Amino acid sequence: MGRAKSPTKASPQSLTHRANHALTQLQSLVPSASSASDEESPITIIRLSAPIISSASSSETPSAARTSDISNTSSPPSGPTPSSLEADLLHYKELFSKLRFSYVEQVTKEKFIRAIVGDPPLIVTPQENAELEDSNKVAKAELKALKNEVADMVKDLEARGRELAKRYERVKTETVRLGELPGRVEGLEREIARLKEEQQVGEGSRAELNLPLAKTLQLVGEKKRQMQELDRQLEQLRNQAPRKRKEVERLQGEVAGLEQKRGNAMAAAKEAKRRREDKGARNGVDELEARGRWYRGSEAVLRGLLGIQG
Repeated sequence: MGRAKSPTKASPQSLTHRANHALTQLQSLVPSASSASDEESPITIIRLSAPIISSASSSETPSAARTSDISNTSSPPSGPTPSSLEADLLHYKELFSKLRFSYVEQVTKEKFIRAIVGDPPLIVTPQENAELEDSNKVAKAELKALKNEVADMVKDLEARGRELAKRYERVKTETVRLGELPGRVEGLEREIARLKEEQQVGEGSRAELNLPLAKTLQLVGEKKRQMQELDRQLEQLRNQAPRKRKEVERLQGEVAGLEQKRGNAMAAAKEAKRRREDKGARNGVDELEARGRWYRGSEAVLRGLLGIQG
């Protein structure tokens, strides 16, 4: 079997070219702000409402224009807004509901009058009324089913609309990031070039950075063995630490005793010096020195009597 080819690594130039190509395609799909006005911008509620507004404005006359619409006074004169469109939608629903009621009322009156004044007059029997009620029940059931289906379709369309709005916003964000990508790639390329130059300059001082893989692994192994040896020595020192601490405490106690003796000796020396400076009347010899001579003489006499060799 043939050996599988390893995937080739994309170069920064190819990534920059692909990013620029994708950005160009996106900009060709979405019209720019300079070439499109607010009414012609893509995916906006104002643009979707443009056919309704134009048809309504062309069909209404000044005398038939409604004066109770709050959007006429609250909306800005530049054009409709989502809030004004919602108010218009509620107003048109009310108008269509009233129009349907008036239509049904007029048609019913017309049928009733024609039935009365007809020749011969149209007589409706109870059986026909019952059949008409049954058919009306069936028609009402079908109408209710159709209304439920329309409501489900409206919910589905609203959900899809929200999803499409989120996707559109995400695409806009990604487009901005894609536009920033070429500049960032160029900055990274400059940073890579700078690091390569620094590496070439420091090759003499840090030759281990340019070692081949085998020697690098060997060096890493040596460093690991050194770290293990240092860890072992550190563990031994940690084990010796309590004993050394006790020994230090003992030596500190001895040093304190010696410091006390040293202080006493220094006090005695100062006292002897003071006494030597204040010489007595015996040929310039102080009392302590005379006592020392007497003790040494007595010691020599006793050693001579006892026959002790000094």
